[in-house]
Amino acid sequence: MLSKEKLDRINVLARKKRDKGLSEEETKEQKELREEYIKTFRSGMRNHIEGMKVIDEEGNDVTPEKLKKIQKEKGLHDR
Repeated sequence: MLSKEKLDRINVLARKKRDKGLSEEETKEQKELREEYIKTFRSGMRNHIEGMKVIDEEGNDVTPEKLKKIQKEKGLHDR
């Protein structure tokens, strides 16, 4: 997860861009912070999804085979 300071800075730059505009240096900083945020978000989402197990109403494991393969490679849900 991105630090609180970085998230706060993203928000400060977004407000400043809307109100006054950003300098070239601030625009570059904003772009880098956003890229880091997106990379962190995607990584967390991927880990969350890869850890899922899908069970139907009858209690059967219906996790897609592609996901099961990834989980097996990572040693998740070895049952």
